[in-house]
Amino acid sequence: MQDEKGTISIHTENIFPVIKKFLYSDNEIFLRELVSNAVDASQKIKRLGSLGQFNGEVGDLTVNVRLDEEAKTITISDQGIGMTAEEIKKYINQIAFSGATEFMEKFKEANDANEIIGRFGLGFYSAFMVADKVEIDSLSYQDGAEPAHWTCDGSTSYEISSGTRKERGTDVILHINEESAEFLNNARIQQILDKYCKFLPVPVQFGMKSTSEPDGEDEEGKPKYKTVEVPNLVNNTQPAWTKAPSELSDQDYLDFYHELYPQSMDEPLFWIHLNVDYPFNLTGILYFPKIKNELEIQRNKIQLYSRQVFITDEVKDIVPEFLMLLQGVIDSPDIPLNVSRSFLQADGNVKKINNYITKKVADKLNDIFKSDRSGFEAKWNDINLFIKYGMLSDEKFAEKANDFCLLDNVDGAHFTFKEYYEKVKDLQVDKDGNVVYLYTQDQAGQDSYIQPAKAKGYDVLNLDGPLDTHFAGYVEQKGGEKLQLKRVDADVLDKLIAKDETVELVLSEEESKKTSEVFEKAISRTDMKVEVDALSADDFPVSVTVDEFMRRMKDMAKTGGGMGFYGTLPDNYKVTVNGNHPLIKRILEAPDEQAGQLAKQAFDLALLSRGLLTGSELTAFVKRSVNLI
Repeated sequence: MQDEKGTISIHTENIFPVIKKFLYSDNEIFLRELVSNAVDASQKIKRLGSLGQFNGEVGDLTVNVRLDEEAKTITISDQGIGMTAEEIKKYINQIAFSGATEFMEKFKEANDANEIIGRFGLGFYSAFMVADKVEIDSLSYQDGAEPAHWTCDGSTSYEISSGTRKERGTDVILHINEESAEFLNNARIQQILDKYCKFLPVPVQFGMKSTSEPDGEDEEGKPKYKTVEVPNLVNNTQPAWTKAPSELSDQDYLDFYHELYPQSMDEPLFWIHLNVDYPFNLTGILYFPKIKNELEIQRNKIQLYSRQVFITDEVKDIVPEFLMLLQGVIDSPDIPLNVSRSFLQADGNVKKINNYITKKVADKLNDIFKSDRSGFEAKWNDINLFIKYGMLSDEKFAEKANDFCLLDNVDGAHFTFKEYYEKVKDLQVDKDGNVVYLYTQDQAGQDSYIQPAKAKGYDVLNLDGPLDTHFAGYVEQKGGEKLQLKRVDADVLDKLIAKDETVELVLSEEESKKTSEVFEKAISRTDMKVEVDALSADDFPVSVTVDEFMRRMKDMAKTGGGMGFYGTLPDNYKVTVNGNHPLIKRILEAPDEQAGQLAKQAFDLALLSRGLLTGSELTAFVKRSVNLI
């Protein structure tokens, strides 16, 4: 062929400075782009062969990545369809920009290298992010084709001449520039290939690796081994998500999980295999990990692929927020390789994928609940945070989850929403017809409030998770106007579920007033309001409670969900003195100093039951207890 020199058909010489400088922070994606191109070329020849449009031997399609530290080159070689000189001129030289001004205007709107490369078709030209010269040596699969060689030094000038390649395919040779010397390192290249090319559909080889193989036996009959060099294949060409669920065993799914997360010591609880081809294409596997009982959203756990090419692990706009707790892989050819955040936020397919995944997850959980309720309950501690998070943040998920979300009580029993309502609706109803769910957020710390409730036959829910303050509000809202949730320490029990029965106060009005004065003097705290009330003589002499509404608002503010000013309010406790307890009569009959000591002791016991007695106050209580004994 005749040698040719020319100018790349772009209307600005600013393109290469933009590639080299503006995209520098994302420069490692050059290898993804070039290896992906090589894989595409390999798949095309395979496709042509299957269609009968190529009659030769398809042969080995392994893509080779080679690093020559001495020559400072990286070469990506494939045995794909190759290119003629005319095709090189067509596909490589003609970058259809309408002009420098328009390009730079569009560039200002781009958020990252992926977006620029995707928008302007710069996949191949990402090579110039790290190279000051790039060569192409190619031989087309077409009969009679001649090898072609293209070279460009990063300016808009190029040369095309006869190539040296003897076999079908393409070599892309990058002469790495000084600023990108980090890529002249085997470990760095291996890292990039592991990140972006781990599951490409065509074998990718990066040099050789040492391994051991049997080499007979020694004089004692023990096996000997020798070190040999074998091809270092970097990818699994048929990852689990590309196969039909019927082809996979549970062990296959577990093995793939550990291939994705080799550092994980835990097994996933269960998984969902995604497979849909209408109205969009999507495959993938989502795993439910064991979630600690704390609100730690482990981001960057779901990996997004396009035709087995890794794109990103920032999938916020594809996966609903609450599903960020999951792990696994999503692969969709409808999402372009060079995807941008603005694309994800605006694309209609992405929104459909989001809705589909939400529905699929809800359906899977419902199926497990219906088919194996005991197994579902056994996993509840690990998955309830995820489910509650979903119900609070996604209305469509919540509609389905209402059927399988569980409420668990302090005895470890589990109930659906409907089951629990039926359990308590007759006994735990107040004089106004409100059904009251009692709950605790600290079963051990609030035991002195739980036991009296259980003694009356009441049930107490255990809501001690990081989202349960918000979740209590959700349960209340879904239950309607006549359902109320109250923490067991929000008031004295007879007021939490107020009945028509009235208990007479044995104290006279004067005695009641004196009792208030004694306790107010003994307590001497502005955040404690004293009330004398008529309770059963079997109840505690003093109870310290905090209003349900204010406490819930403060708790929500702490977890980022209530109005901010609640977090600045002091705790306002109510001290309820049981006027019918025998101790109160004893306090009224005692000398002033002893009455004050007894009142303080009874109050401190109430604080102790709430875990509020600490520091010097606790020390004083212990000393006083010894003196009283």
